[in-house]
Amino acid sequence: MLPLAPLAAVAMVSVAHAQAVQPGDLRASPERLVQAAVEGVIGTIQSNPDTRAGDLAKITAVVQKQFLPYTDFQRTTRLALGSAWRTATPEQQQQLHEQFQMLLVRSYAVSLAQLREQSVKFRYQPVKSGSGATDVVVQTRVINNADEMQIDYRLQRTANGWKIYDINMMGAWLIEVYRKQFADIVARSGVDGLVKYLTTHNARQASDA
Repeated sequence: MLPLAPLAAVAMVSVAHAQAVQPGDLRASPERLVQAAVEGVIGTIQSNPDTRAGDLAKITAVVQKQFLPYTDFQRTTRLALGSAWRTATPEQQQQLHEQFQMLLVRSYAVSLAQLREQSVKFRYQPVKSGSGATDVVVQTRVINNADEMQIDYRLQRTANGWKIYDINMMGAWLIEVYRKQFADIVARSGVDGLVKYLTTHNARQASDA
């Protein structure tokens, strides 16, 4: 675990400040964009009685509305699929993107639900890259009392500003985790088999919520 000394000491800020950086703001640094995306969602979850009570469907809706605009999960899907993405039809690509994005949103919502009633602080390590960098990692710490959780975000500079396309939770990047799983499913059942797998998984998760 990296020492906290070099980290930017950012306490829990107000939702208004967190949302000051809008998706597509070309002037925003990667750190500020991640801060806006994460703390804006957390602030909404903690301020709404239903989401604060743990309503996962509503927490998921908050993530879809407030977090997704800061992301490029189509790129995430493309990288996780690898060669299978290039051989998929446009219709299959659309289905894969929609279903994988749904899976990612729900997974992130489940993680954030754990913080809904907690007093947390966030710390962001300044990105160490040149001004011309187009791909960076923003390292963050979520601090709850004496406990810390590291969540890192990988972003790419686009024509619409910085976009999050990969998240490292529990020491593993999502793209790497799913790349092997998807490759195995495609090898056994083809691209249609992967679409079916994701659709079935998402439907089951929705019914269990």
